Amino acid sequence: MKITFHGAAREVTGSKHLLEVNGKKIFLDFGMFQGRRSESAEKNADLTGFNPKEIDAVILSHAHIDHSGNLPFLVKNGFKGTIYSTHATRDVCAHMLMDSAYIQEREAEYINKRKNKHGVEPVEPVYNVEDATETMKLFQGMSYDHPCEIAPGVTLSLRDAGHILGSAQAVLIIEDHEDNNKQKILLYTGDLGRKNLPILRDPVQIERADIVITESTYGNRFHRDILDVGDQLAEVVIEACKKGGKIIVPAFAMERTQEIVYHMNALFQSGKIPKIPIYVDSPLAVNLTQIFTSHPECMDRETWETFLNDQKNPFGFGNIEYITSVEDSKALSEKRGPAMIISAAGMCEFGRILHHLKNNIEDPSTTVLIVGYMAEHTLGRKILEKQKIVKIFGEPYKLNAKVVVMDAFSAHSDRSDLLDYLAHIDGLKDIFLVHGEESQGLMFQDILREEGYKNVNVPHRGQTFEI
Repeated sequence: MKITFHGAAREVTGSKHLLEVNGKKIFLDFGMFQGRRSESAEKNADLTGFNPKEIDAVILSHAHIDHSGNLPFLVKNGFKGTIYSTHATRDVCAHMLMDSAYIQEREAEYINKRKNKHGVEPVEPVYNVEDATETMKLFQGMSYDHPCEIAPGVTLSLRDAGHILGSAQAVLIIEDHEDNNKQKILLYTGDLGRKNLPILRDPVQIERADIVITESTYGNRFHRDILDVGDQLAEVVIEACKKGGKIIVPAFAMERTQEIVYHMNALFQSGKIPKIPIYVDSPLAVNLTQIFTSHPECMDRETWETFLNDQKNPFGFGNIEYITSVEDSKALSEKRGPAMIISAAGMCEFGRILHHLKNNIEDPSTTVLIVGYMAEHTLGRKILEKQKIVKIFGEPYKLNAKVVVMDAFSAHSDRSDLLDYLAHIDGLKDIFLVHGEESQGLMFQDILREEGYKNVNVPHRGQTFEI
């Protein structure tokens, strides 16, 4: 049995890890790398070390594009196996992958229009809508906590990861046919959520595993308490109202958008903030918000008791407007006075958020509210770092807007969460740290070794381990 790390190795995006066991090849996630355009194109098209036609299955931890987004490329190149995920993840991917394919097509069109003027060969999209459609046919939805044999001697259980709607930890009970049927338990956490996040249930604590592959996104950082979110958000809104400016929120269409809307609703209801208009400007976010109400199995008791039992919609109230048309999106630039605009994409690399930043980032009355992780080299990271000049659509803009970072919104476990989680796993022998910048992974490796864990690895891209 061996595993090769083909993505999210000493970097945050593009999770894909190939498990070879009992003659079968199984990918744990097959995500899209997100970063510089040229580097992204190269890494997302890289099939070095495996043949898609020989892959038997993919286990998908959740629907975020950096974990699921390159599945259509795998299918485009011959993969015909089964994609295992929760039912909710399958439903979310039906929108996420189609949206991603549409973006690939539009970006290729845009680049080709510019390059054709210089006689350069046209570029192809990473994949198209047809590839995404074929990908959805391969999904097999699973319920939480219902084991399924996915290969000879390999039984999969999906346990709630508490990260986004439908997110799961993959627990693989493996009978090693070459070692007298010796049993090993491999745990792939995917992105592990935090306790007490709104809407979703807390992550399930896995009690036993021999091998753990886990994220290290915040391996040496600490988040503010999630219970502080309401007060922090209220401060941002009240200050923006005093300045009469807009609050621009780059947010992933999945989960983060719904969390912000949830908190804003609660603040309105309690009278802690004035009722300013809220615009969710993302067709994808609109569709995904509707999916939430179809999967109550993912929601926590508080959401049930506060909203669902009383037939209240936590994502729909008087002063919120969901924007889908391009015309309505453009019209937001003409609106004056305090307002909140929540728009995708979360790292500010594409989507409607770029237009809102372009129109407002030089206005000192504007607040840019950062509520999620920003990978290296993205526009979002440059804004987070408060660089004086940032480029949007290739043009320079002065960053005059106030930048507020709220990491309490993070749906990733921080250092203390991860340490506590690992401490409650019996039988743990090997730990692999993925999905984190190299500095975070190496620092967390040192911390774990100080805690007494001996076999802690931070894999390089393409590195293989016998396990």
